[in-house]
Order: sequence, then structure tokens, then C-alpha cells
Amino acid sequence: MPATYEPIATTTLSTSTATVTFSSISGSYTDLVLVFSGQTNTACDLRWQANSDTGTNYSATRLDGDGGTASSYRWSNTAGAAFGWSTSSQNVSILQIQNYSNTTTYKTSLGRGGTAGNLVVAVVGLWRNTSAITSVTIMNAEGATLSSGAVLSLYGIKAA
Repeated sequence: MPATYEPIATTTLSTSTATVTFSSISGSYTDLVLVFSGQTNTACDLRWQANSDTGTNYSATRLDGDGGTASSYRWSNTAGAAFGWSTSSQNVSILQIQNYSNTTTYKTSLGRGGTAGNLVVAVVGLWRNTSAITSVTIMNAEGATLSSGAVLSLYGIKAA
């Protein structure tokens, strides 16, 4: 079954900021895909929150490698699910939230990203809530800011 990415919203940061929120997300897609292209003021894990839920209702498992060493990390009961990695160098991270409008299951995400010549990551995340997702906030765990010029684009996958 073919699927189509439909643009929902794009924002280009004119100043550095701690968070970016996409709100009023329609429930008419099967999945959401968010692409972050930019940098942060320091190395950090990128994280997402749903529906302004800042509680410790998220968890994630990350695998990463730098060309010489592979590592894994696990976070439980955090205030956001990891999905990518950013540094002060240009990088790209992609978040996919599956079945985001379903109201009977917890929401899972897959993320991948990294910085060329530095680190690549693959992450699976979980939001322990059955509510349909109507807003997504992008942030990071280490208190870094998303730098001016970063582009964040949200897409919906619409099943044929």
C-alpha cells in the first residue's frame, strides 16, 4: 500500500530557542514524521513531548556509534523521549511517531540522526499515554538551545 508524505508545517528559527511546538495536528494521518536540520549550541540528545505533557511519562533506548565505538543508553521515566542527536555542527535528525491518533495504545517513535564525522544514533521512544497526539514539542535534555537557522518540518503520512 503506497503512502504519501504531506507537509503539515515548517519553521525556520530566526533566533535560538529552547523548544519548538507544532500544534493543532489533525488526526487524519497514519504517522507523523518530523525532520530537524540544523544545530544546537552544545552536543545533546533531541527529545519530543506530546500534548504539552512535561511529566515523566517517556522512555527511550538509543544505539550509537562514532566509527570506532558503539554504545547503548536507556532512559526511563523522563520528561521527553529521545529521537536524535545534535551538536554545534550542522546535522539532521528524523523522528517518526507511529499510529499517533490511536486512542487505545501508547505511542511509539523511531528516531535516527547524527553529525557527519562525529556520531550516528538510532532511537526507539515511548510515550506512556493513550491520548491522540495533537501537538509535538521538540527540545533537548541537556538545556541546550536549537540554534538560529535550524529548520524543523512536520509531515503526515497518509495511507492510500
